[in-house]
Amino acid sequence: MRVRWLGRVPYAEAWDLQTTLFEGEADHLLLLEHPPVYTHGVRGLTDHVLVDPQTVGAELFHVNRGGDVTFHGPGQLVGYPVMAVPGRRGGGLADTKNWITAVEQTIIDVATDLGLAADRIDGQAGVWVDADGPRPRKLAAVGVKLSRGRSMHGFALNVDVDLDWFAHIVPCGISDKGVTSLTAEGIDVAMEDVAELVNTHAARHLFPGRDVDRQDVAWRHATTDLSAFSRGEGPGEPIRPAPNKHEPAPAPERAVPVQLGRRLDQAGVTGGLDIGARKPEWMRVKLETNPEFRRLKSVSRELGLVTVCEEAGCPNIFDCWNEGTATFMLLGERCTRACGFCLVDTRKPEAVDVSEPDRVADAVASLGLEFAVLTMVARDDLDDGGASIVARSVARIREKSPGAGVEVLISDLKGSAESLKTITDAAPDIVNHNIETVARLQRAVRPSASYARSLTLLARAKSAGMTTKSGLIVGMGEEPDEVLATMADLAAVGVDIVTIGQYLRPTTNHLPINRWVTPDEFETFKLVGERELGLAHVESSPLTRSSHHAGSAAATVL
Repeated sequence: MRVRWLGRVPYAEAWDLQTTLFEGEADHLLLLEHPPVYTHGVRGLTDHVLVDPQTVGAELFHVNRGGDVTFHGPGQLVGYPVMAVPGRRGGGLADTKNWITAVEQTIIDVATDLGLAADRIDGQAGVWVDADGPRPRKLAAVGVKLSRGRSMHGFALNVDVDLDWFAHIVPCGISDKGVTSLTAEGIDVAMEDVAELVNTHAARHLFPGRDVDRQDVAWRHATTDLSAFSRGEGPGEPIRPAPNKHEPAPAPERAVPVQLGRRLDQAGVTGGLDIGARKPEWMRVKLETNPEFRRLKSVSRELGLVTVCEEAGCPNIFDCWNEGTATFMLLGERCTRACGFCLVDTRKPEAVDVSEPDRVADAVASLGLEFAVLTMVARDDLDDGGASIVARSVARIREKSPGAGVEVLISDLKGSAESLKTITDAAPDIVNHNIETVARLQRAVRPSASYARSLTLLARAKSAGMTTKSGLIVGMGEEPDEVLATMADLAAVGVDIVTIGQYLRPTTNHLPINRWVTPDEFETFKLVGERELGLAHVESSPLTRSSHHAGSAAATVL
């Protein structure tokens, strides 16, 4: 059973994520918060929403769970058990009543542990305070959907939520009873502690006797920039290896930028390798350029194109370019994100070059590539996140090189389902989006992104019929079991290909290397991913990068 604390997740993204999980076979308990949103169950009455939600800063969704209208928002712990429901009865039907009772009992036990008496009211789903008294008030709403012996949706426990939000609806269609929260009942408790209690009691009532794999996104989230590099202080000093008798001493070690250090502390990452630590033998890359390397470099320069191979300092550039394979970076060379591992320029991006799709297609045709990889910088400054340029590039390549395969390696597009559809409608052969790291390190490694959003994008792409791919870089402070847990989450949303490679620190203003991951560990990731988790292909080695061997990896699944 995989329990995941995902932080604050927009409702539409959480809905699409749990829908994909619901249609699969893996079992998850998703714990999260939502921005303000009202959700309307299949039996709800429209007049139970008393205002236009937009006028109060909330969204409204009509959903496929039972129950009436309810509210989700900050300070409320939402739990989605997306799993096979135990306790079937005659005819193979899930025992709906017993399942709802088990969900309610989970919350009742949490309240009891916190010193608050809570109970049920017959005929009214949820958990109540003073259930039999003169002033009953709802502490948690419960609403589920059961189909094919699996459940989705779940519960919403009011921890420290602003109760004024409930004044704009008839909560759960019940007009004669109030709503309360743990805080309103005099219980001062952190959301993290409540989530821990939910995990404990869910293990007793919802999935008894099962092993639990618990992974959390870091709980505290600073809003400051990630690193000196992202604050515009430049790339810092290049990383020089430790000296030997033939080399001068490296420059003195610079401290990890303050805000970056704080994020690592919050994620529980301590220590790391010295800046000048020498690479192990398996990380050495031999400089070898042949005529094909020089030809590809010349063509990209003539057409004014940017390759991520050069911009990101990829260690495989000689290997790939010597084989006539390159990854072209769309939408310029400046990214609007501030990721702690990436060397791509983070200054203010320049205007979009609308001729870029034609020039990329010309390069693919000129080079005679059989498989082209198109990646992009994140362009949060654009309404569609740059999706139209990616889609047009795919279309132009199809026109000029109809036999070439195309992989797109895209940003999260700010979570926009519409922007993703623009790309999937262009029908690339592979949709690749890197989750980059494990849940715990997301906010340290890429604070402008989200673990849940990345899973949702991949789930949406799979639902659109795409072959999907994702990647991780390791050696930044994660544990091996966290890598396997992330691979399991990727498999659960239908990802076909996963790449895993060693992190290399570009400059002193970037994340430190926590450790060198051994070749044997990379081989273990591959074997577990393919043999136990059901991933179609895992490319895993110290020097693996997202686009390394992209064509051959695609051939295994297309």
